[in-house]
Amino acid sequence: MDKLKVALQYVMPKHLLSRLVGKLAAAEAGALTTNGIKWFIKQYKIDMSEAAQSEPEAYKTFNDFFTRELKAGVRPLCDDEEMIVHPVDGAVSQCGPIEEGRIFQAKGHHFTSLALLGNQEDDAKRFAGGDFATIYLAPKDYHRIHMPLKGTLSKMTYVPGELFSVNPLTAQNVPGLFARNERVVAIFETEIGPMAMVLVGATIVASIETVWAGTVTPPTGKQVFTWDYPTEGPEAITLEKGAEMGRFKLGSTVVMLFAENALEAFADGVAPEAVTRMGRPFAKIRD
Repeated sequence: MDKLKVALQYVMPKHLLSRLVGKLAAAEAGALTTNGIKWFIKQYKIDMSEAAQSEPEAYKTFNDFFTRELKAGVRPLCDDEEMIVHPVDGAVSQCGPIEEGRIFQAKGHHFTSLALLGNQEDDAKRFAGGDFATIYLAPKDYHRIHMPLKGTLSKMTYVPGELFSVNPLTAQNVPGLFARNERVVAIFETEIGPMAMVLVGATIVASIETVWAGTVTPPTGKQVFTWDYPTEGPEAITLEKGAEMGRFKLGSTVVMLFAENALEAFADGVAPEAVTRMGRPFAKIRD
């Protein structure tokens, strides 16, 4: 059955399906929307007591519900200046060193940082010998993405690609999954060097947004696009540790890259399958 589920993804019209779901998720359909939200809450056992608006009727669209704001204080931010924090709620897929430009995906599968970053060679060189972490966001999770540490945006890249599911089953069976799906790469300059936040699309992920550019996709492109940003002066975009940097409209995955010697070690408990909560310690900064 697992092999059949993966095989079907190769032939199904993933982009068409995702865009149709996106239109439904953005529709203000009154009682239909509310009933759909109630079903989703029950199906995925979502704790609405954490949401700023806990009643399903408060959301005009499914997207509004899916990207819901949390109550102040429910995700306290680790204030240890030596610690980087988790950017999202989810589960660690993999984490570890970038070895000879290769990133571990699952047993028997790797992809390169060069491919992940849209074949931008200068960008890939900045992360040679560094570290990575891949975090999967399930449907039940909070879907706003936050900054692991303070950074100034220097570049954004849109990379076209497939829209395979990014759940653990697919990660274990589709070669180069995160480097073949559609994605948005944001590179920040930080006190510990460059940091890449790669927002990976997936089946029925109808939209990827950033706080500085709004909706980056859709529409789906056919070529790589890049935007460069000033890192100094009044136009520089600097986001504080814990600040929101983007959103997924329907769930997906974040891949983080750090430069060589940026991290001392991952925090206790950070390992494959470990549950993550935005704001909790992720890794210690190297002196």
